[in-house]
Amino acid sequence: MKLVDEGIDRLAIARKVLLEPGGLDEGDLSRALAEVFEHRVDYADLYFQFTRSEGWSLEEGIVKSGSFSIDQGVGVRAVVGDRTAFAYSDEINASALVSAARATRTIARQGAGRVKVASALRPGSGHALYGAADPIVGLDSAAKVALLERVEKLARARDPRIVQVMAGLAAEHDVVLVARSDGLIAADVRPLVRLSVTVIAEADGRREQGTSGGGGRFDFGYFDDEVIDRYVRDAVHAALVNLESRPAPAGMMSVVLGPGWPGVLLHEAIGHGLEGDFNRKGSSAFSGKIGKRVAARGVTVVDDGTIADRRGSLNIDDEGNPSQRNVLIEDGILKGYLQDTLNARLMKVPVTGNGRRESFAHLPMPRMTNTYMLNGDRDPAEIVASIDRGLYAVNFGGGQVDITNGKFVFSASEAYWVEKGRIQYPVKGATIIGNGPDALTRVTMIGNDMRLDSGVGVCGKDGQSVPVGVGQPTLRIEGLTVGGTA
Repeated sequence: MKLVDEGIDRLAIARKVLLEPGGLDEGDLSRALAEVFEHRVDYADLYFQFTRSEGWSLEEGIVKSGSFSIDQGVGVRAVVGDRTAFAYSDEINASALVSAARATRTIARQGAGRVKVASALRPGSGHALYGAADPIVGLDSAAKVALLERVEKLARARDPRIVQVMAGLAAEHDVVLVARSDGLIAADVRPLVRLSVTVIAEADGRREQGTSGGGGRFDFGYFDDEVIDRYVRDAVHAALVNLESRPAPAGMMSVVLGPGWPGVLLHEAIGHGLEGDFNRKGSSAFSGKIGKRVAARGVTVVDDGTIADRRGSLNIDDEGNPSQRNVLIEDGILKGYLQDTLNARLMKVPVTGNGRRESFAHLPMPRMTNTYMLNGDRDPAEIVASIDRGLYAVNFGGGQVDITNGKFVFSASEAYWVEKGRIQYPVKGATIIGNGPDALTRVTMIGNDMRLDSGVGVCGKDGQSVPVGVGQPTLRIEGLTVGGTA
């Protein structure tokens, strides 16, 4: 774990941004929590948030749109047993805070809890995984427009078949503060940037698309010439490959998944099934299987929110707990689930630092951070060469999964047909169909090239979206169904 700017006092920043403008101090937070506890609920917390967001987009050679927004507010939660009461306000002052606290207390007044609210707040611990500077002010508007224009110019210069370029630049600066009834107060300051590139290539009346991009918890200085060139090169390459693609064969076959972003299949088909709420309710395909073999030998899956600068990383989660590196599956054996405070308490297990929420207006729930599979010992070229007839999926587009049974469908945005160990030609329209828990048992070769994605992931659950990371090494999986167009 790399530590960044350990001297930054994030709690002091949060007090200045979130509490002082509304005339609040920590005494007001303690009094609001006490209001909730007049009816003896089991647990309560306050979640303050101030977010500045900005976005720019280029199309047809000009910056066509730009946006800027500020959002702020406080959410008040009370928990009684497995029931939760929640209220929020987009105003941050003593009156709004007390009103939200009283509304929550009233909803939960039948609770039978016996826990008392702490009389004073104490600072919690957290990591220092990223800086605290606001990326929005780190680059002026003219420089942001120039960056997008550079992307467009580089893409068109790379190949005459590129007929259209779309590029987007986004930044966010998020300040959060959590105050809990057990006396903990913690804060985080979260930068986030992303650059996206989409190109369209045309030849002989055929048009195909390629995309690339990335980002993380840093400022726009990350997007230097080398990074921009790589994004453009990757997007153009994908579009030109797709121009040469043929209809994808269909049927049950061996599939090799490339490293990096194809780990989104792992995230969707397996990761969600390891979240604590689904397992507490018994609705996950992995429910009740701790300590049992759920994957082939060599398969180790972790969720790690402590990787410096990564899109899915957090100094603290949205309940004030430090993020962790959690081993979910070790050498094929299920070791644990991802937990927030509520589900950990009900399942009588420790929290794992995975309580996340989209904003102050949403309840926290168990969510992934950066989820990936660890390296094996096989050379990636050896894995591809081992296929007699099958698909090599280098990159993925969209997909969906049923949490209750693990069934998934994913579309490959860049894939190749392989025969007798040799790549024959690119294919278009390939969909990979399978069952997550079953697919884990069918992994027969694991590469030594584990790679995290470039920083583009967004995870949706119960109507909430949060930034995440995925990753994996090259994998060979037997007996997946490929839906094609041939």
